[in-house]
Amino acid sequence: MTAPDGPRWNDPQLDALADGLRIAHVRVAGLPPQVRPQMTRHLLVITDLAKRDAALALRRLESFLNDLGER
Repeated sequence: MTAPDGPRWNDPQLDALADGLRIAHVRVAGLPPQVRPQMTRHLLVITDLAKRDAALALRRLESFLNDLGER
């Protein structure tokens, strides 16, 4: 996952999560209006999960981005 340059943390996992969330938000914003609300809800669940378990959130985010790539 690559995203625009921004602040970096000392934790590569959190950096990857932040980059992935930025990418996901951009991709979801570009979806057709019929599917955007559902995908936004999925993304919000992942974002909320990141507060408690970054590793699990990163795995779910990667799966989410793969699903978006298939659309």
